[in-house]
Amino acid sequence: MAIAEYLLGRLEFPRYLFRMRLSGALTLAFLILLSACGTADGDMHRHAADGASDAEQRAHLARSVRAHMQAAAIETGVPDIDAALFEAIATVPRHEFVPLQLKPFAYLDIPLPVSRDQNLAQPFLIALMTQLAQIKKDDVVFETGTGAGYHAAILTRLARKVYSVELIEPLAKAAGDKLRKLGYSGVEVQVSDGFYGWPGKGPFDVIILKEAVREIPAPLLNQLKPGGRLVAPVGPFEQAQMLQLITKDQTGRIRHRNIIPVRFTPLQGGERI
Repeated sequence: MAIAEYLLGRLEFPRYLFRMRLSGALTLAFLILLSACGTADGDMHRHAADGASDAEQRAHLARSVRAHMQAAAIETGVPDIDAALFEAIATVPRHEFVPLQLKPFAYLDIPLPVSRDQNLAQPFLIALMTQLAQIKKDDVVFETGTGAGYHAAILTRLARKVYSVELIEPLAKAAGDKLRKLGYSGVEVQVSDGFYGWPGKGPFDVIILKEAVREIPAPLLNQLKPGGRLVAPVGPFEQAQMLQLITKDQTGRIRHRNIIPVRFTPLQGGERI
């Protein structure tokens, strides 16, 4: 199967980026345009073809993400990414977390499929969610939806410890193996239901949900430390959700801040199993 056809069948373009679901023809045209260097990010294909190093491609991706963050600042309220997050994006080898046939696309600022039912999120969205969480060096972070493990690798560059859960066992095993192989010792991956968090490892300074929920599960709010931050797409599964930053103050009071509309697949946990 051609890469464009594979991507067309599997790629979920985020609503925050396009504001509308693209038709199949437009999506295919978009991917062909990327392959033929029709956008600014398409330069990455020329760089790869010219033998650019992985480090150069990662640096290009980090700059692209920063430019995207700056362009979206009015809408998101987040003007830029901090130096540590920029460095993490410029350091973690995204090409190691995608299928072999998609490696030429690894350093484009687009989501990529890692299996029939799972996508590797767009780097811009990963950066936005991570920046909202304001992770500090001594923080303990919990994330749902390990997927391929790329976001977990980014988080290990910022936090003291990362706990990541994935409901699909083969994905969890592959991600755990990959993270160990690449030397990311600051993360633990477990096959479990993210709806219930990871009670034995909490409470957490930061929680990041990478699937949509109609409301934040009570177990996760209970495992969020006073002063903690939780980032999640919240809303109906059938249409756009709102990316929210949820904070808990020292008295336990919960506050919600809406960021931008997004479109995520539902959290496959809790009552949905």
